[in-house]
Amino acid sequence: MANAPKTTKRMAKSHANIDSRKLHTLAEAVKLVKERASAKFDETVEVSMNLGVDPKYPDQQVRGVVSLPNGTGRTARVAVFAKGPKAEEAKAAGADIVGADDLFEIINGGKIDFDRLIATPDMMALVGRLGKVLGPRGLMPNPKVGTVTMDVKKAVFDAKGGAVEFRVEKAGIVHAGIGKASFSEEQILQNVKAFVDAVAKSKPSGAKGTFVKKVALSTTMGPGVRVDPSNATAAQ
Repeated sequence: MANAPKTTKRMAKSHANIDSRKLHTLAEAVKLVKERASAKFDETVEVSMNLGVDPKYPDQQVRGVVSLPNGTGRTARVAVFAKGPKAEEAKAAGADIVGADDLFEIINGGKIDFDRLIATPDMMALVGRLGKVLGPRGLMPNPKVGTVTMDVKKAVFDAKGGAVEFRVEKAGIVHAGIGKASFSEEQILQNVKAFVDAVAKSKPSGAKGTFVKKVALSTTMGPGVRVDPSNATAAQ
């Protein structure tokens, strides 16, 4: 409890002079969130996008993956479902966990010690049985985002190198961590642009009218800063 007043003061300072209604350019927003990152740890820079879709319809789903030019600032733990030569390929590429039936038992038992799950196509019958465990966590491998593949080497490299998967949620929102507050403004700006452009280019056939409605940046402990959608991306 003794630390509560200090935390409150710090948060109040970081939120000061932020107009929640004002739309900023992307560069302005990056500068503001970076300046207001005052936690004792390296805060994650997050981007949130409100999209003009209703995800309950199949033709309005938004999902994809983007490789950020400057990485995410953290090394993802990667698990791979594979056997034989492909399992060895995954290990050589730097996968943290590689297995088949043994990995199934670990995950089915509730232990999920990884950030990304990759599988070779022949393993999907086994992986599919974990749908109730992996699905809610957004970890089910999918060929659309390159996590069901025979090229496990590339998939592991991409996951370790800063590939970020995105998927629209029920309220039509997509969000992700795209870097760290310790990054330079230019590095954050490049990463945000890459992410926003990738989402904008994933506009589904069922989406009508304006696709990217709102964009906001924030850090783990900082305030949200609204970005003018027309400035954030040209792929409307």
